[in-house]
Amino acid sequence: MSEVIKHECGIAMLRLRKPLSYFIEKYGTPTYAISKMYLLMEKQRNRGQDGAGIASIKLNMKPGNPFIDRARSIEADPINDIFKKVGKKLNKISKDTSKYLDADYLRENIPYMGDVYMGHLRYGTHGKNTIGHCHPFMRNNNWRSRQLIMAGNFNMTNVDELFDKLVTLGQHPKENVDTVTVMEKIGHFLDIEVQDLFQLYKEQGLDNIAISERIEKELDLSKVLSRSCKDFDGGYAIMGLTGHGAGFVARDVNGIRPAYYYADDEIIVVASEKTAIKTAFNAEYDKIQEIGPGNALIIDKDANFKEVEYLTPKEKLSCSFERIYFSRGTDPAIYSERKKLGELLVPKVLESLNYDLENTVFSYIPNTAETAFLGMMAGIDKYLVKKRLEAVENGVSGEELEQLMTFRPRQEKLVIKDVKARTFIADDTMRDDMVAHVYDTTYEVIKKKVDTLVVLDDSIVRGTTLEKSIINMLDRLEPKRIIVVSSAPQIRYPDCYGINMSKMKEFVAFRAMVNLMKKTGKEDILDEVYYRSKSILRAEDFDVNHVQSLYNNFTDDEISEEIANIIKLDHIKADVEVIYQSVENLNEACPNHLGDWYFTGNFPTKGGMKVVHKAFVNYMEGKEVRAY
Repeated sequence: MSEVIKHECGIAMLRLRKPLSYFIEKYGTPTYAISKMYLLMEKQRNRGQDGAGIASIKLNMKPGNPFIDRARSIEADPINDIFKKVGKKLNKISKDTSKYLDADYLRENIPYMGDVYMGHLRYGTHGKNTIGHCHPFMRNNNWRSRQLIMAGNFNMTNVDELFDKLVTLGQHPKENVDTVTVMEKIGHFLDIEVQDLFQLYKEQGLDNIAISERIEKELDLSKVLSRSCKDFDGGYAIMGLTGHGAGFVARDVNGIRPAYYYADDEIIVVASEKTAIKTAFNAEYDKIQEIGPGNALIIDKDANFKEVEYLTPKEKLSCSFERIYFSRGTDPAIYSERKKLGELLVPKVLESLNYDLENTVFSYIPNTAETAFLGMMAGIDKYLVKKRLEAVENGVSGEELEQLMTFRPRQEKLVIKDVKARTFIADDTMRDDMVAHVYDTTYEVIKKKVDTLVVLDDSIVRGTTLEKSIINMLDRLEPKRIIVVSSAPQIRYPDCYGINMSKMKEFVAFRAMVNLMKKTGKEDILDEVYYRSKSILRAEDFDVNHVQSLYNNFTDDEISEEIANIIKLDHIKADVEVIYQSVENLNEACPNHLGDWYFTGNFPTKGGMKVVHKAFVNYMEGKEVRAY
């Protein structure tokens, strides 16, 4: 993606199923778990850049001894900063093998020599970027079964409603943000479950120490989740650990946010991405399981695990942006999906070129679009193979056949991101000039005034980088035409389940639609939808997305043509065209990940429907605020 948008967060959990002494004996080091956690987080680094955190729990420690450790960082390289802290005391004794390889000594004296680990990569969609906003969060209690450590990849659309329910319960939340409300809601029902068990065993005559042991063994975390999450509205993969080492990873009922797990006789591991698990543990892909929508992976104190349904699942609508952009393309399924997205664009690209490949140069905007670009070029090759076969069947021979057989489409690395460029100047005029030089290009590789440049991007959100940088830069090469191709459909609607896209005016597709409304004298329709949106926001009735009706006034191609007009400034000499992927092609390429509300407006939850109407009302009223 040539433009930066905020990612979802990334999660990682690791439960050792053997004691520390086992790993020291087998692997010759006490750092097995720490090293694996580092890999799990580093291999999801593309997901979280604002901060990171890790927590660990030591099981069965004697009262008075520390058993929970936590480190968080918002430094420029937060993962390495954290693991320097984690390894600090361990490194000091690394040359003393009598201590370094002594499991009992390590557990009693060195932090993070635990049995259970939780890691989090933060990409904040809103709020301050402070240590206090970094996961994991802790809810402290002297009862280990009531101690709660939590982190997650989530955005809740009904934070105010959840906040009010906490107040109704008699609580006094310190902040009205989803991280606090989610933790306190789950913590409340965890307290109730523990108290109910305590009362049960107290009536049976057990002493308090025996009761604590029974509670830790029999605590039903799935019951806690069923009671606490039933009114959550949003996309989430939430993980939690109790002080006695039991844990859970819970996924929303539509499976919007991703979560995968793998288990063998040594470990249980959870992550947002399959490739992170594959890399860290060399697990077979078919052994890495996806946690189902409305399901939770429950891990008890003794490292037994099960996947249970804690809420009734709804239609699976996992985020398609995960497949297009966010997740690493080294996952074989994602790699093949991205190639398919590129290949499915070929008929439209060829039609736009009038099949003139001789005077066309193909390129892509680095670097995440490369896989889709390979797919597009594979599709071009298939077209050429078909043309060659037809030529042979039709008796074409001689020089004409030789030219056809030897022809290869031209591919060049035209767009290069110059990471040294920084937009540090506050003056607007000079800032635009600096933005224009964030990317650089390769000169003198095209035929001036003759060649058409086809440049593939994996998605076009705002269009600002194209407008202020890339189109300007490519135009200096003096091509006849510039065709910008997006392997994702037009992004028309805000996201409220994890990605920071909540203001309508930020989407170039929305701006194009509004421009067309004005050009065709249909501005009154904007007012109609505004009043309808105000009405349903008051009534809290979200069965219909009225904003969809705005786009219905124009074809996809008409909106794409207007987007091209927006990104082509007056001084650009080349003709500019924009081609977008169709939603139908997206769903064909990613058939198991049909969460496409950014493109279609088909939001899976009431909260999402509320957000889209609120975002449109904010636009119409000129409010520069988030819609949730």
